[in-house]
Amino acid sequence: MRTKIVLGMVFAVCIALLVRVYYISIKSNAYYEEIAQQNAIKVDELAPLRGVILDRKLNPLSVNRLGFSIGITPRMSLKSKQEMLDEEISFLASLMPEYTKEGLTKAYLKADSSYNHDFVDVIDFVPYDKMIPHFAKIAQRENLKIKITSKRHYPHASLASHVIGYVGKSNTQDVLEDETAKLVGFSGKTGIEKYYNAILQGVKGEKKTKVTAFNQAIEEVSKTLPHSNDLVLSLDLELQRYVESSFEEASGAVIVMNAQNGEILAAASFPEYDLNTFVGGISQEEWSRLANDLKHPFTNKLVNGLYPPGSVIKMGVGMAILNTGIISPSTLIESTGVMELGGRLFRDWKKEGHGMVNYVRAIQRSCDDYFYKTSLKVGIDNIAPFLSKLGFGQKTGVDLPREFLGIVPSREWKKKRFGKGWAQGETLISSIGQGYFLVTPMQIAKYTAFLATGKGVTPHFLHKVNDVEIDFPVDSALVSEEEKRFLKVTQEGMYEVANAPGGTAVNHLKHTAPFKIAAKTGTAQVVGISQTDKKRMREEDMEYFHRSHAWLTTYAPHDNPQYVITVLVEHGGHGGSEGGPIAAKIYDKLYEMGYITIPEESKGKKK
Repeated sequence: MRTKIVLGMVFAVCIALLVRVYYISIKSNAYYEEIAQQNAIKVDELAPLRGVILDRKLNPLSVNRLGFSIGITPRMSLKSKQEMLDEEISFLASLMPEYTKEGLTKAYLKADSSYNHDFVDVIDFVPYDKMIPHFAKIAQRENLKIKITSKRHYPHASLASHVIGYVGKSNTQDVLEDETAKLVGFSGKTGIEKYYNAILQGVKGEKKTKVTAFNQAIEEVSKTLPHSNDLVLSLDLELQRYVESSFEEASGAVIVMNAQNGEILAAASFPEYDLNTFVGGISQEEWSRLANDLKHPFTNKLVNGLYPPGSVIKMGVGMAILNTGIISPSTLIESTGVMELGGRLFRDWKKEGHGMVNYVRAIQRSCDDYFYKTSLKVGIDNIAPFLSKLGFGQKTGVDLPREFLGIVPSREWKKKRFGKGWAQGETLISSIGQGYFLVTPMQIAKYTAFLATGKGVTPHFLHKVNDVEIDFPVDSALVSEEEKRFLKVTQEGMYEVANAPGGTAVNHLKHTAPFKIAAKTGTAQVVGISQTDKKRMREEDMEYFHRSHAWLTTYAPHDNPQYVITVLVEHGGHGGSEGGPIAAKIYDKLYEMGYITIPEESKGKKK
C-alpha cells in the first residue's frame, strides 16, 4: 500500500512537471519570444539640432556652433576608483588650463550616480579649433569619451536681445513641457527662443539596433532621423542696427511696425545685453551687475514695461468722448490752464491755457484742460469700455512670452482692486493717461496702427517656419463702423501735431523723406506735483529718476499709412524733443531702404 502511495505521488509530480514544461515551451513561447526580441533590440533616441533664427533677408540671428563635449566613465566616484578619476581629471586640466581640477571634479560628482550607465559630461562644449590639437590624445584614453555637440551662438551679441532671447540648460519644468528638452539639454528661456521653443527644438529621431547579450551591435534594424525647424523673422538686421544707433545711450523702447499687417521690422528694449553670456552660464559677478542696474536691462520693456501713457492716449479718449454725442468735434472748450474740482487743482501743462479749443486743436496742442472738462461731462463709464476695445488692459497677441496686460482704470476695476468707489477727479487724470492707467509700448504701437488704418493688427515677429509663410489675424471690426466715424478728424489732429504751427512735435520731426508724418507726443509723470507748487519745475532740472517718461507715437505717410513708429524714452522729459529726432531718422531710413514707397506725383508735396 505504501509503495502504491509513493508511486502515485511520483507519478503526480511527473505529470505536474510535464504540464509546466508544456506551458513554458508551447503556451508561453510567444510571450518569451517577444521578451527575447525586446532584449535583443537597443533603442537610441537621436537628438535634433536646434533650428536657427534668421532675419527677413536670411541673415543669422541665432545659430549653432559645432564642437565637442568630453565625458568620463560613470561610477568612478566609488572609493576604489577615485584615484583613476583624479588621474583623468588632472589629464584634462593639463590640456585645457581654462578648466580647474576642482571644477571638473564638482561637475562629475554632481552628475554621477550608481544607476548611471552613460559617460558623465564634465566639459559641455569645446570649440572645434581648440579640440583638434588634443583630439588624438583624449581619444586614446578608454575612460574618456568625445562626443560631437553644438552650442547656441548669437553672432550679433546684444542686438535685439529682448526679442531674440537666449537658451539655457533645461530644468524640470522644461522637461515636463517637452520631453525632447531632456534629450537635447537646452531650452529657450526668453524672447523668440522661448515663445517658439517647441518649434525650434525640433522632433527627435530614433535608431533601433540588434545587439548581443554583451550589448555589441549586430545590425541596424531601423532609423528615423531627427527633424529641425528654422525660423525666419520679420526683423531687418540692417534697420535693427540703425534703430539701436539712433537710440544712443537712453533707456526705453522702440517699435517699427507695418501699420497694415502688424509685421515688426525692428524693435528694441534698452539697455540691451549680450545673449552669449547666458548660454554657458553667467558668472555671479556679471549677474549682480546686470540685476542691480537701475535701468533694468533684464526687463523686456516692449511687453513687460508698464508706464502711464500720458498724452498719447488722448486720441482714444477723444474718440470715446465724441462717440457719446455729448461733445462734437467742433465744440469749443475754454482752456484756462487750470481746473478746480473738489478743492483740488488740475493743471494744464501750459499754465496760461490754450484759449478756446476744439477737438483737433486739443490733439494738436495736447491740451489737458480740454480733456479734463469733456471727460467730466461724459464720465469714465463711457470712456473705459472703448479703450478696452482698442486693446488696453489686455494682451496684444505679440509672439513674445509673458506679455503684461496693463490697466484701464474704471469704476468696476477700482472696486474690484481696492474695494473703493470711483472719484470724479480720477476721471480727469485718467483722461490724460495718468493715475492708475498703465500700458506697454507694444499696446501703444497696436493702438497707433488702429488710429492709422481703422484695423486691429496682431503685432508679430514670425515671418516663416522653414519656407512656409505664417499669417497673423487682422481684425477690421475691432470697433464698429459707427464708433469709427471720428477716426478721420482724429487723424487730422495727429497730422497737425507734426505739421501745423503750435503742434507739439512740429519742431522735432525733421526728416528728409518726401512724405508727411502724423504723430502724438506724451509726457507721463513719474512723480506727482504738489498742489502748493505755483510753477512746475522744468524736467531738465529734476533728478533723473524723477523726470517724466517721454512718449512719441507716429504713423506715415499720413495720407497712406504704411508704418508705425512708437518711441518711449524713460525719464526723457518731453516726448517731442526726445522721441522726435529718433523717429525722424528711422522714417528716413525706411524710405532709403524702400520699405516706404511714394507715388512719383506725391513726392513734391511734403513741404
